[in-house]
Amino acid sequence: MYAAELSSRSIKGVARFDNVDIDEFEWVNGQRLVFDTRDASVPASDRNSAPGLFAANLDGSGFRMLVDSSFTPASETGSMIKQRTLPYNTYLLGQQGAQDSDSIYVRRANWDEVSWDLDHFDLLRLNTVTGKAETLPRPAKVLSWLLDARGEPRVAMSDQDGTSAVHYMDPATQAWRQLASFPSYGDSAAGFWPMGLGSDGKLYVSSRAGQDKEALYQYDPATKQLGAEPVVSLADYDYNGRVIYSGGRIVGLEVLSDARSTVWLDARMKAVQQGVDAKLPGLVNLVRPALRPETPWMLVTSYSDRQPMTYYVYNADTQELARLGAAYGRIDPAAMGQQDLVRIKARDGLTIPAWLTLPAGAGKRLPLVVLVHGGPFLRGEEWGWDAQVQFLASRGYAVLQPEFRGSTGFGARHFRAGWKQWGLAMQDDIADAAKWAIAQGYADPQRICIAGASYGGYAVLMGLANNPELFKCGVEWLGVTDLAMLYKDHWSVVSDADTGWRQYGLPQLVGDPVQDAQQLRDTSPVNLAARIRQPLLMAYGSDDRRVPLPHGRSFHAAVQAHNPAAELVVYPGEGHGWSLTKNRIDFWTRVEKFLGQHIGPQP
Repeated sequence: MYAAELSSRSIKGVARFDNVDIDEFEWVNGQRLVFDTRDASVPASDRNSAPGLFAANLDGSGFRMLVDSSFTPASETGSMIKQRTLPYNTYLLGQQGAQDSDSIYVRRANWDEVSWDLDHFDLLRLNTVTGKAETLPRPAKVLSWLLDARGEPRVAMSDQDGTSAVHYMDPATQAWRQLASFPSYGDSAAGFWPMGLGSDGKLYVSSRAGQDKEALYQYDPATKQLGAEPVVSLADYDYNGRVIYSGGRIVGLEVLSDARSTVWLDARMKAVQQGVDAKLPGLVNLVRPALRPETPWMLVTSYSDRQPMTYYVYNADTQELARLGAAYGRIDPAAMGQQDLVRIKARDGLTIPAWLTLPAGAGKRLPLVVLVHGGPFLRGEEWGWDAQVQFLASRGYAVLQPEFRGSTGFGARHFRAGWKQWGLAMQDDIADAAKWAIAQGYADPQRICIAGASYGGYAVLMGLANNPELFKCGVEWLGVTDLAMLYKDHWSVVSDADTGWRQYGLPQLVGDPVQDAQQLRDTSPVNLAARIRQPLLMAYGSDDRRVPLPHGRSFHAAVQAHNPAAELVVYPGEGHGWSLTKNRIDFWTRVEKFLGQHIGPQP
């Protein structure tokens, strides 16, 4: 880890380890940093240490281990030294503290001793110089904490027995009180999610407030009422973003529509944004001021659909913009594909947003990859550079990513339309998107492949079974193949799906295991394997607890008898995704070869 002095551009070494990488970090104050670690040399399931937590001054002095990275308690080793550190299950909070002392807030995970679900997080105030920590009182089994503009804990969110609750630390009484409760799963008209706290004591919350789209409102903890009018609302999207603090107050609001932008509540920051945009035209430029506004330096993250994230510092006094570096510095934006948001009419009239990326210099009737997002109850994509998509586009493929019904971020109606529609209307949306690409002349109807991971992998198998005339091949990784397995553990592995999701979420959003048992059987790919004759590439992690390997093995056993073109690849030690670079390279090399054979030719 290095620290840069902005005025002189000098670099100072803060800390380094020989056996692990430094991962996440936070500022403690202007002269001290706190950070954790990650071992990138082994897959996640094989890591024998936790992230730990360490602190050091900018010049490398004052180094201290705060949280032990070993899973072995001190009582089992006979060592007394380890008792001076916090246990391994203590983590960074991921929020800016006050930065006016040597202390920060950290969270400690606690698990249910029977189910081993995450039960709650304790909040601790930790002195990064002495290592002393104090556990704060909590109002319930809190799963997330929110600090206010001054960096102090003010809001806590709990979840128990399928009910979420919002708790507020009243500054007048210094006691917690509950503001609201609502169902944790589905779509509650009364629900809201705290986003930040203003200096006037008002909460900023995301809520539907009885409308189709979520908007950002002010919420008064004293009256427990939403403001009459939203602070930010979007015609086509739910509000999604975060509040931006500086000088102990909210100065801006990050907003995600098709792309990210910032609504500035501060006149100075509006002028800064205009100045930066003039210097970096045609790009998304996210300007973030310092927590202490007396400094003129600001961080700028700049990107587009063709340009990966590039980082700058901007001096508001001199209007100087200096480049720090880039996430993928060797990428040539001119060689990247162009991404656009299109809107497609499904067969029942519902509008389906979709992301279309065309290769640089593309013509018509291209080989098409329909790339299906996972989740599925989340938003799949936003405007910006995507490594997987651009990899495919650089090989000459058009890429279409539908935000099928059930995807979030596009309103309650779009979300609700996907309930209990796995393999049914959700699948029809994906097929209708591919047909749209053919009708528009983008796709060659004889060269379309469907691909995706997790739920996207499930959709790949269902697409091959339901629409063999449309999808000529499939690439699925980490895909669900048997819906019944979502509701219970396989004998060989304990799923990481928590009890609440299985008890309250799955029955409502996917299907009741008793009442909808026949539908779940009919829409499980493992029961439709005989219908899949197209070439198929499958890949799984041996230690995946989200979609355990038996999903892949049972389906491959069912399909290979009549489909010799179905291949299964297993990556040892990997979980729900490829954590090792060598495995990512191996997988995408296989994908490139597979697509070239079946819907190429490669350019």
